Amino acid sequence: MDVIDLSDKLALFTDHWSPRIVAALNGQEVKLAKFIGAFDWHRHPDEDEMFLVLKGSFTMEFRDRSVEVHEGQMLVVPRGVEHRPMAEEECSVMLVEPAGLVNTGDAEESEKTTTGTWI
Repeated sequence: MDVIDLSDKLALFTDHWSPRIVAALNGQEVKLAKFIGAFDWHRHPDEDEMFLVLKGSFTMEFRDRSVEVHEGQMLVVPRGVEHRPMAEEECSVMLVEPAGLVNTGDAEESEKTTTGTWI
């Protein structure tokens, strides 16, 4: 039951699109990630995903629209909805999602595919 300093955890890595797990609770994992550029189009057929912007901003692209998410804002992508996060400049994001969730969902595996690693 130690305090988790998100700034300290974010300082431990510099790579993008590679979430780091910082906590787990009730079958969910809390992850930190840094975004820049465009991620892969994908969907999670059985899981919702929550994105909370800690620093910067990004755009969540959907096939029919785009939603800007700014520092201090969050977005929940419902299960089954195809999406692609995109950040013009680096941003830091907290994600809450079911443990073991593959970040590229149902998309073909790529160099970005991971379930996250603990830090």
